[in-house]
Amino acid sequence: MTAAEPAVRTVLGDIAPRELGVCDAHDHLFLRSPQLPGQELDSAEAAAGELAAYRAAGGQGLVQWTPYGMGRRAGELPALARASGVRIVAATGLHQAVHYTPETLAALRAGDVAALFVRELTRGIGDSGVRAGLIKVAGGFHGLDAHARWTMTAAAEAHHATGAPVAVHLELGTGALDVLDLLCAELSVPPGKVILGHLNRSPDLTVHRQAAEAGAYLAFDGPSRAHHATDWRMPDAVRALADAGYGDRLLLGGDTTAAAARSVNGGPGMPYLLRRVRPRIALAVGEELAERILTANPATAFAVEWPGTSLR
Repeated sequence: MTAAEPAVRTVLGDIAPRELGVCDAHDHLFLRSPQLPGQELDSAEAAAGELAAYRAAGGQGLVQWTPYGMGRRAGELPALARASGVRIVAATGLHQAVHYTPETLAALRAGDVAALFVRELTRGIGDSGVRAGLIKVAGGFHGLDAHARWTMTAAAEAHHATGAPVAVHLELGTGALDVLDLLCAELSVPPGKVILGHLNRSPDLTVHRQAAEAGAYLAFDGPSRAHHATDWRMPDAVRALADAGYGDRLLLGGDTTAAAARSVNGGPGMPYLLRRVRPRIALAVGEELAERILTANPATAFAVEWPGTSLR
């Protein structure tokens, strides 16, 4: 038996990593949460407009980090991918407990959450036929509560069954080393299969370097009103990591989480990553590395030797 060929699992099927192209490594087309009342991303028309604007700016790939129970609208993603020409990767996993009702959490805890993740990665999300390509979980502010440990333990089990990468929401960019201690040291997930998100929200260059030295991928995403106080320091953080030899561990994303932030509604939206962030990064680290951060790095970070892979 030969090893499976590495592939990125998109909503239209598995593709060779190089086909992902210029990639927004962390964003949202659909998202609902009681923590964002009135700002739901639940319009397929707006999602289509946002994708068209992103594609016009040069975007080719997009990884949606919206996990289970937060309005992923998985069944609508294939049509959006076909219409826009953007290769979309969907997520399984669970966010922080505050994003779910007590009834939803009780039902999940009564079942096998790891099996749910595996099913969505290998068979499909619900009856949509769309398979997830990553597992999204979340930490807390400078620590990991019982919910985070439970979901990360399930994510590790699902990783070991499938090889899928584990992408982690870091609350305000904190807790990166605690996450690596749990996922990698305790649960044996290879660091190269862990993607740490929101590091721009806590511009601690020492922690960034320690996480990169461990072998994890570091995702810098934004902009946002809530985190504007640290967003402007992101190019310096990227340059510091590149200068230390960790340019191959860096990812960039837009993380659009509210309707008002979409470009079709007058916000920066997904195109901002390529219109404004990319030139800033190129000034900091050079055009060649900026290109690699947007293409080669996500192609590697989201590539998996899926069991039974058959590239389309």
